[in-house]
Amino acid sequence: MAVAMASTSAAVVLQGLSTPFLSGSRTLLNATISGRSSAAASRRLVVVAAAAKKSWLPGVRGGGNFIDPEWLDGSLPGDYGFDPLGLGKDPAFLKWYREAELIHGRWAMAAVVGIFVGQAWSGVPWFEAGADPGAVAPFSFGSLLGTQLILMGWVESKRWVDFFDQDSQSVEWATPWSRTAENFANATGEQGYPGGKFFDPLGLAGTVDNGVYVPDFEKLERLKLAEIKHARIAMLAMLIFYFEAGQGKTPLGALGL
Repeated sequence: MAVAMASTSAAVVLQGLSTPFLSGSRTLLNATISGRSSAAASRRLVVVAAAAKKSWLPGVRGGGNFIDPEWLDGSLPGDYGFDPLGLGKDPAFLKWYREAELIHGRWAMAAVVGIFVGQAWSGVPWFEAGADPGAVAPFSFGSLLGTQLILMGWVESKRWVDFFDQDSQSVEWATPWSRTAENFANATGEQGYPGGKFFDPLGLAGTVDNGVYVPDFEKLERLKLAEIKHARIAMLAMLIFYFEAGQGKTPLGALGL
């Protein structure tokens, strides 16, 4: 599993677990995950067997935990045994790193599409869009940065709380701007894949029966694997985009478009 790919920023957060402010979080994280796994299992309609464990270096039999780490059993979607830094040895941290990888990957996929579409539409390189004289910028940079920090900080804090206490945010007081707190419930019981009518409006991984969302775990497993593969490609693409921007190049320019 390519947990190292998305672990940089998540590692900074996890370092705080040793501080007095967050003392005891590690114990809470372990207890929360162990309790949640049994609850999620009881809510599943279909039991999906773990895929056979694959290697990120096929054909290489040696290497010990560098090639085939014992703490990765192939049950996670996209797990190919890639964890050379041993970041997933702790099951609790492995759960956190997987969610971090998902979030980074989803942002990267949105960013890649936005970069291509934005430049194709306006002709302005993505790293110069904010400074372009014709750009629509009703707010100063400081106001925009402050607003983003407040809003993203609020959303991330709610996600952090929900990670430790699943479904704690699907109540009326936690969603004061929504009349239907049920929209934010976890319909699948799996962290990172809430499903439901709100998060799966097209019904790609479930159906709506008499107004109730019923997850299809076979479809969900296939979609989870497809998503994590696309997410990893998008993160690598963004890394390349950054290097290109440092040289004054754009993705479309590198493709000769």
